[in-house]
Amino acid sequence: MIYEDQPADFYGLITALEKNKKKLPFLSYIVTVILIAINVLVFIHLAVNGNPEKASYMLSKGAMYPVRIFQNGEYWRFITAAFLHFGMRHLVNNMFMLGYMGSWLEKAIGHVRFLILYLMSGIGGNLLSYLIMCKTGDYAVAAGASGAIFGVVGGTLWVVICHRGRYESLTTPGVIFMIAFSLYYGVVTAGTDNWGHIGGLFTGILMGMLLYRRKRSDSNS
Repeated sequence: MIYEDQPADFYGLITALEKNKKKLPFLSYIVTVILIAINVLVFIHLAVNGNPEKASYMLSKGAMYPVRIFQNGEYWRFITAAFLHFGMRHLVNNMFMLGYMGSWLEKAIGHVRFLILYLMSGIGGNLLSYLIMCKTGDYAVAAGASGAIFGVVGGTLWVVICHRGRYESLTTPGVIFMIAFSLYYGVVTAGTDNWGHIGGLFTGILMGMLLYRRKRSDSNS
């Protein structure tokens, strides 16, 4: 408790809190850390109890598969699939990108809005993948956080655009190049759900438009 006649203690408290914040920088992107932890723990569980590189096993654990959705109404697969990964390499690549881009975007738009954008992008990516599979009849078991992560990149692109093409160390051409390279890598890599990437990307841009507005007092541009 601080009384009116103790301004020095009040200001000292503010200073102490600011120092603690600087000592714990991960608190500014705690949701990103938690999402990475959840993905890693889920993968460990899958690896201990079976083979996460086997499609039938991943299907039994919640991967996205059109037939299960339109025949059985298992719509929850649109979200559970975003937390499953086909092998260690798949997991590491996605978590590296989530850690890099997620920590930046979360600091820019806030914890709750970041979580909403991430989850909606994961659903959006799986939904577009589902629709394309239904249209072509080329069904496949799909899983991975890539759609959600592309959504994070899409949201980042919108934030940078809002700041006239530059925000801190990021620029619009730089983010666009990252998107183009990532999509190209997906095209040339066998077994990649590129429609899931595209669906997540555009969902992320849309969610960024809905959730982020540049503050007038923000001097970054």
